[in-house]
Amino acid sequence: MVSVVSHGHGAAVRALLADLARGSAGVVTRVVLTLNAPGEPDPVDAGAPWPFALQVRRNARAQGFGANHNRALRDADEAFVCVLNPDVRLPTGPFADLTRLAGAPGVGAVYPLQLDGKGRVQDSERALPTPLALWRRRVLGRGEARMDWVNAACLVLPLPVWRRMGGFDERYFMYCEDVDLCLRLRLAGLRLVRAPVSIAHAGQRASHHSAVHLAWHVRSLLRLWGSRSFWAACRLAPVGRPALAREGRS
Repeated sequence: MVSVVSHGHGAAVRALLADLARGSAGVVTRVVLTLNAPGEPDPVDAGAPWPFALQVRRNARAQGFGANHNRALRDADEAFVCVLNPDVRLPTGPFADLTRLAGAPGVGAVYPLQLDGKGRVQDSERALPTPLALWRRRVLGRGEARMDWVNAACLVLPLPVWRRMGGFDERYFMYCEDVDLCLRLRLAGLRLVRAPVSIAHAGQRASHHSAVHLAWHVRSLLRLWGSRSFWAACRLAPVGRPALAREGRS
């Protein structure tokens, strides 16, 4: 089951659903599309002959990232659930590999390599966002030296794991929900696994040019830094080095 949340991403949603229909038919059986922007027009005809069940849900008022996905996946009964950003494109069907790896013992979440529009590796695999790591990244302009978590642009989890974690922590309205989830998975002894597949991700990084998004980002960081999961994760060894660093682009 795949959950996609649109914030007025009509054209991107149409392209993503076309990718899913072309490359993931038979693997993806249900897609829940949440229209989060009040008054957002339907981007597609849900009654069209899609190769999966397409359910379109509309919010009366905007909800946070975690809340939207939690509600979409609440009634999931499929073996795996996927959180998928609307600004993702799928050049090939990645879900056979993603779900195959997600079914292995001890796996908490599986994710693809993320590429930008020019085919360059994105920095989706990140270090624990300590103040020092953020200074190194944002002020000094250095890449990630280690990997502790991965962003949730495309994240596949076994349904029992998703339920065990309780989904996303909805106290994060936007930003850091994926950090928190990855840390909780790792603290539970579960692994984050990168599949040998890639996706294209636009990665708008709204907090870099929007005061509102920046405020949400700072608020979420402060909540994260005050959480037990964050301080417990500070004692964990890193998952490894990010793909971006291994390719010498950091």
